[in-house]
Amino acid sequence: MSAATLRSARAVQTAGRLLFSLFATGAIAVLTAPALAHDAKPTAALPQGWSYPFACCANYDCRTTHSGEVLEKPNGYVIAGTGEVVPMTDKRVKDSPDGEFHWCAHQAGLDAGKTICLFVPPRSY
Repeated sequence: MSAATLRSARAVQTAGRLLFSLFATGAIAVLTAPALAHDAKPTAALPQGWSYPFACCANYDCRTTHSGEVLEKPNGYVIAGTGEVVPMTDKRVKDSPDGEFHWCAHQAGLDAGKTICLFVPPRSY
């Protein structure tokens, strides 16, 4: 093996080890980072606000709804903007900590506008 070929082989090995080391360090940092969710805005019921669970939100998927955006119907909760019906017994339906409707939905891609979680106030009778 020539000296030039040997130097090239060593350079490739060194670069490969460096890239692997950087990748491994980055993967560990991502896997050990805390899972953060964003906060709901303060309301009269919860002046300090509250945090949406990470399973429902990727830091921008959740928001408080405006009046009439979520309608309670006999067949479930209807999202007025999309027409989606979320049955009251669906696992995506969660109790709202502040008594307001909060809708978490995909913002992009094939599932854009589909409900991830729906926080509902206590049902009216």
